[in-house]
Amino acid sequence: MQQQPENIHPLQHNGRSHIYKGLKAIVDCNSFYCSCERLFRPDLRSKPVVVLSNNDGCIVSRSDEAKQVGIDMAIPYFQAKNLIIKHNVSVFSSNYTLYGDLSWRVMETLRIIAGKNNVEVYSVDESFIILPDMTADEATNYGFFIRYTVEQWTGISVSVGIAPTKTLAKAANYIAKKNKLVSQCVTTLITPDEQRRALQSIRVNHLWGVGKAYTDKLINMGITSGWDLRNMPEQWANKQMGGVTGVRLIKELRGESCIEMQKQLDTKKMISSTRMFGTPVNDIQSVREAIATYTSLAAQKLRRQRYSARTISIFMVPKEENHTLDFHHDPIISMRTTLPRATSVTNELMKPALQLAEKLFEEGKSYKKAGVMLSGLEADECIQGNLFVPESKNNGRFLMDMMDNINFSMRNDILKFAASGTTRNWKMRQELRSHRFTTRWEELFEVS
Repeated sequence: MQQQPENIHPLQHNGRSHIYKGLKAIVDCNSFYCSCERLFRPDLRSKPVVVLSNNDGCIVSRSDEAKQVGIDMAIPYFQAKNLIIKHNVSVFSSNYTLYGDLSWRVMETLRIIAGKNNVEVYSVDESFIILPDMTADEATNYGFFIRYTVEQWTGISVSVGIAPTKTLAKAANYIAKKNKLVSQCVTTLITPDEQRRALQSIRVNHLWGVGKAYTDKLINMGITSGWDLRNMPEQWANKQMGGVTGVRLIKELRGESCIEMQKQLDTKKMISSTRMFGTPVNDIQSVREAIATYTSLAAQKLRRQRYSARTISIFMVPKEENHTLDFHHDPIISMRTTLPRATSVTNELMKPALQLAEKLFEEGKSYKKAGVMLSGLEADECIQGNLFVPESKNNGRFLMDMMDNINFSMRNDILKFAASGTTRNWKMRQELRSHRFTTRWEELFEVS
């Protein structure tokens, strides 16, 4: 294990020499999208950077420097333009190809460090890790070892929180991120004294699993800190915080692990592909092309995770006249159908999806967003063949795997179904997108 640098002084508390079992860490990339952009733009380190959402609509990632100049999260781009110009903030469109590849590199690094079966990918920029039995001081060293290894191997900066439970690990990570200079991006909440002092300093709205509705309710009841909530009776949590979920939260805050590590695919309920259109569309052909494209993307995800889907749903968001800017209450129309048997073959999913699109589309209306959702998932090894269907049609997966392999090696969906279109004028705007440095030969980073 890598030795702790001399300038890092682990906290000395009673109980830090005790051997702890079942410790959990969460590794969270710092301002992940911004970190990906900075990786190939070293001139932007220590400078304000923001990344925009689909269609360059809202701010979805901010560097620490952008936060310091007053740019808020999730606000529309146009509302922040004055601050962006005033403070010379660098702005990028979302570059999901780059972010996805760098996310994979970070997660693979963690699997090498901790072992494949000890890593649970929680999101594109977060993973939980099961730690081996160790003392609190060894856990601190291990946290720094993870941080330095990930940064050295991938170039992405991370924060690490370590504790006996997932909820406390998330709290530790919150503290590590809140003041990176003090924590050096690693915080452990292992001993009772560490947990008490941390929970006393954290407001309930910053706890994992406490949403806005519960936050307002708890504060009105005089429960303002994590420590206040931790000390509430389990019977109270059962009645006031959603039954088993509330009791589990209280136990986790007390250091009793109730949220176990899970394999990502075991809990998969749905796979989706959604996008905003670059400009509102009002013709059925553009809608068909978009739905066909999104179905193809969702089917690729399905096959990559070795699943098949039995239910397909599509939705569209009409553009209403004089509609106010409210991203949480956009009108949505949707429809779904159940297939005779589960499948991951693109054309078998695309046909019913296009039929649903034609039923939903209304002449004279414009649409600004659409999406495809696949549910009723079944593992591939559980799918039965059909005795009454020729083997060539029963094995459409072989053709799909070949198509996926070609697209993965050649990139840019070089093979696609004709229904997806060729010009795709409806595609979302990405006017400020950086190069896809790690996955496109023609966009490789150049050093002069």
